[in-house]
Amino acid sequence: MPRSVSSLDSSSDFSGDSDEDYRLAQKEWNESIEELQQLALVLLLPWVGKYFGRRCSYWLYDRYTRVGFGKSFFIGEKPLAWSFFSR
Repeated sequence: MPRSVSSLDSSSDFSGDSDEDYRLAQKEWNESIEELQQLALVLLLPWVGKYFGRRCSYWLYDRYTRVGFGKSFFIGEKPLAWSFFSR
């Protein structure tokens, strides 16, 4: 009988340690995930900005070489209103 009582006490102590260990492991896991998110932002955000910036600049340069830098650069090569009135 004393053996069963001691086994109950040890199992209750073990579950208390297990909860604390689980909380510690969960905290470390969350910190690791946060570090990975920050790393992804530091590495991916500049790369994505560089990609879209170059893409936009190529598009703008192509538009500049086709129509020049005037009103047509901003409003289009042939506005819809002009095509309607020119009939």
